[in-house]
Amino acid sequence: MQEILQELENRRAAARLAGGTRRIEAQHAKGKLTARERVEIFLDEGSFEEYDMFVTHRCVDFGMQDTSMPGDGVITGWGTVNGRMVYVFSQDFTVFGGSLSETHAQKICKIMDMAMKNGAPVIGLNDSGGARIQEGVASLAGYADVFQRNIMASGVVPQISMIMGPCAGGAVYSPAMTDFIFMVRDTSYMFVTGPDVVKTVTNEVVTAEELGGAKTHTSKSSVADGAFDNDVEALIALRRFIDFLPSSNREKPPVRPFFDDPARIDNSLDTLIPDNPNKPYDMKELIVKIADEGDFFELQENYAGNIVTGFIRIEGQTVGVVANQPMVLAGVLDINSSRKAARFVRFCDCFNIPILTLVDVPGFLPGTSQEYGGVIKHGAKLLFAYGEATVPKVTVITRKAYGGAYDVMSSKHIRGDINYAWPTAEIAVMGAKGATEILYRSELGDPEKIAARTKEYEDRFANPFVAAEKGFIDDVIMPHSTRRRVARALATLRNKQLSNPWKKHDNIPL
Repeated sequence: MQEILQELENRRAAARLAGGTRRIEAQHAKGKLTARERVEIFLDEGSFEEYDMFVTHRCVDFGMQDTSMPGDGVITGWGTVNGRMVYVFSQDFTVFGGSLSETHAQKICKIMDMAMKNGAPVIGLNDSGGARIQEGVASLAGYADVFQRNIMASGVVPQISMIMGPCAGGAVYSPAMTDFIFMVRDTSYMFVTGPDVVKTVTNEVVTAEELGGAKTHTSKSSVADGAFDNDVEALIALRRFIDFLPSSNREKPPVRPFFDDPARIDNSLDTLIPDNPNKPYDMKELIVKIADEGDFFELQENYAGNIVTGFIRIEGQTVGVVANQPMVLAGVLDINSSRKAARFVRFCDCFNIPILTLVDVPGFLPGTSQEYGGVIKHGAKLLFAYGEATVPKVTVITRKAYGGAYDVMSSKHIRGDINYAWPTAEIAVMGAKGATEILYRSELGDPEKIAARTKEYEDRFANPFVAAEKGFIDDVIMPHSTRRRVARALATLRNKQLSNPWKKHDNIPL
């Protein structure tokens, strides 16, 4: 008995050592943690239950039969984050460069299947050189098996990818199908084809960081939702992020203790909107002042800054926020902001998270680049996402809500549940100046007449009362009471039930 126990301990020690001391030191020298260290930091202390620690690859080509290592380059299992169950896989770059083999893929598939059955998030800590070349098509088949599970799990359990090293070639498509992707600056990158192939095919000379680093994917491509300075910061932030999400689509989001009065009045909001309607202000100030304890987890902060997305809590309950940002392009909707917000709205709807929409939008961005880029289809994505969503939807119009953009931003007409406006709200087909120039084109030569006509249009439409008179706005509220009114609106919608007509699935304008 003692001998078999000793063998068990020896095998476990070998698995924990992974690629060996030299490779672990090389990993640390790059500023990266090992796969096992990452799991230990991410999960609650002592909660990790590891599966398939002793699994080895089955490849016998190219001398691989002599170099098998227990675990085969990925650590899999489950644990808890602040007491809530999550499934996790962590690729180990010290073992064959974290490359994916047939058995490596099977380990990942196993925990994804378990997550689906048991209703818990799947967290992938990616650090891999790609498909294991020695295994040929078997490793490609392994990728496809993982991809299929990503697809089946979409909208069932939250899937989050943390890119903590290389992620290249076909490997990028698994994270791409997960709900959120986060990266680590300077040590992680994602691309379909690397710098060498790019140079061969297109003659472009580009570094891995420029081609697929964290800065590229958080500010240019929108592939990643956020980036962090190092592994530890990334994993701590990931723990905080998961706290906002439900475990599956069968549950409501978690409720956390809160110490912030839902009826709190904030008089500073009464002066948030500048007197000059063309002067910007920071919409994030309003978001923070509505949120419990001012806690706001923003997503895609550096991409399409004209719209803000992220999570807050109100009365301890998670709320998704979509807000126009007047500080960037006057808060206008364009291709990038429409895509960004549409995906976020659809995630919230998948997982029963109420949506708060803060509106200050002058319309859609005009121009040939937008039209050639398909702003019509991309804008329709956001419209479709809001109209399809059945979760509670509360909307507050702070200033401008012009044209089709008024309709798109969770208006009453696309099943907004409770729609408020501040007294400063202007709800109209377009701004007073543009409207006057169309309505009174014959008087354009007389500046005094045009000024009078503009004033007349402003008095008639540059306010929330026309919409309120028609019932499109449920109430005109004082800015200082916004938190209280939003909290009460969400409270009354907690038992909302709404379902869409049966269909196999919709056909969103992709």
